[in-house]
Amino acid sequence: MEKATIPEEKRSQSHGQFSSAHATPEELLSTAPSKIARVLVYVRHFDSLNRFEAARKVGDTCLNSTIPALESNHGLTFEHIPEKAANHWGDPCGVTRYRLPASQHEQADKVIAMMFTRRAKAQKAAA
Repeated sequence: MEKATIPEEKRSQSHGQFSSAHATPEELLSTAPSKIARVLVYVRHFDSLNRFEAARKVGDTCLNSTIPALESNHGLTFEHIPEKAANHWGDPCGVTRYRLPASQHEQADKVIAMMFTRRAKAQKAAA
C-alpha cells in the first residue's frame, strides 16, 4: 500500500509538518504513520473491521494481533463480535469483527494524536 503525501496547504503552517489535530478522517487514514495507526483511525472514524476487510481496507493481514496490541498497549477496549464471512473460495468461515464503542472514542483520539506526534518527533530528529 502506497502512502499518500499531504499537499503543502494541508500541512501545519507553524512547523511545516502535518498536524492530526484538525485533519479530516480521510487525511488521518491516508497519512497514518503505521499499520496500527491506520487500523485505529479506521475503526474510530469509519467502521468496524474483520480480518478480511482489514487486509483490503487498511493493509493489515494480522488484525487478530493488532487489536490486542491496541488493547494492552494503549488501554482501549474493543467489542469482539463473532461472525461468518466468506473466505477466499467463497466458503463461510468464523471470524471476529472488531468494533470500537463510542465510549472509547476519546481515548482513541488521544492515542491517534500520540502516534502522529511520535512520527513528527522522529522525522524532526532524522532531519
